[in-house]
Amino acid sequence: MSVHSEIKKITTETLRKMKFDKEKITMLTAYDFTTAKMVDAGGIDAILIGDSAANVMAGHETTLPITLDQMIYHTQCVVRGVDRALIVADLPFGSYQSNSEKALESAVRMMKEGGAHSVKIEGGKEIEESITKIINAGIPVMGHLGLTPQSIYQFGTYKVRAKEDEEAEKLMSDAKLLEELGCFALVLEKIPADLAKRVSESISIPTIGIGAGAGCDGQVLVYHDMVGMNKGFSPKFLRRYLDLYTEITGAVSSFVKDVKTGDFPNENESY
Repeated sequence: MSVHSEIKKITTETLRKMKFDKEKITMLTAYDFTTAKMVDAGGIDAILIGDSAANVMAGHETTLPITLDQMIYHTQCVVRGVDRALIVADLPFGSYQSNSEKALESAVRMMKEGGAHSVKIEGGKEIEESITKIINAGIPVMGHLGLTPQSIYQFGTYKVRAKEDEEAEKLMSDAKLLEELGCFALVLEKIPADLAKRVSESISIPTIGIGAGAGCDGQVLVYHDMVGMNKGFSPKFLRRYLDLYTEITGAVSSFVKDVKTGDFPNENESY
């Protein structure tokens, strides 16, 4: 029997069952084939091709500049490296907010051209029509509430959201709405832990937190942050599992030194 036939693919239904069974869900970002292969081999449940590619891959300050075409390209790269994980792709800023027809068109392209298993979009009541249209076309949607980075210029800050009662109530009602509309899961970003726990307990679809405490049904981090490739980004919610920045710059320095001194390549490394 081949290895591939033994791999049980994770689906949206798997995530629902995990919540029901109280098994925590794991999600990391990936934007390329090589990373996706490693993340999938590590046993991750879901891989997010995040619009955070705008920051970590392209060096932009916000997620806003990345285009749908660029997101489709990143998704294609990831899909080729994954055997098991559920693949979720962000629809980028401007590809779904303006009207529901455009939203559906964007989602269809992400599935057909990108090869994603599902799409993620930010917002609640404001984008109800877009979510409905995409789900009605048979495309699974993951919601995203709390800090929604695509709305950064509206918020003006990356600080914790929904600390005030009014915003917390809106978030709770948006979460229930997204469940009603048929979203299969929900990312909760940078909100108070007690609110995230209340939201998670009040809806039947899984919640995946980032900076939202341990009460969510799962957790997501940006891969580059988790493995310590980003030196300057140190939010409270981030746990670094490696310090790749130091490891990689050290390796590069060693390579430079070995070439300059004539140590590389040696006889064994030559034909």
